[in-house]
Amino acid sequence: QVQLVESGGGLVQPGGSLRLSCTSSGFTLDYYTIGWFRQAPGKEREGISCISSSDSSTYYADSVKGRFTISRDNVKNTVYLQMHSLRPEDTAVYYCAADPYESSCYGETVYDHWGQGTQVTVSS
Repeated sequence: QVQLVESGGGLVQPGGSLRLSCTSSGFTLDYYTIGWFRQAPGKEREGISCISSSDSSTYYADSVKGRFTISRDNVKNTVYLQMHSLRPEDTAVYYCAADPYESSCYGETVYDHWGQGTQVTVSS
């Protein structure tokens, strides 16, 4: 069964940090471009970060640039999203998605595997 699983969400105070993990079953992430997305209540889904398996490019949305870092550990078959300086507006369900075409993060990505999401809540 092909599956992506996110973990690491939770409740954190403003200014705090969390590290989200995205791992897979049924396939390995090595040759997939991985994207992180989030969706807050009443808002559209936002693509916030990407790491390419082909050219190692990374992408960050302006809303998270300088605060979030994406990385991958192929030995652990995991892609991470390290989040620092969290703000209440970062509150959302965070999803990872896999693009099997090894697209550059600055090209046209096609995500055909999605996880179920992990909730991140930033509140005092």
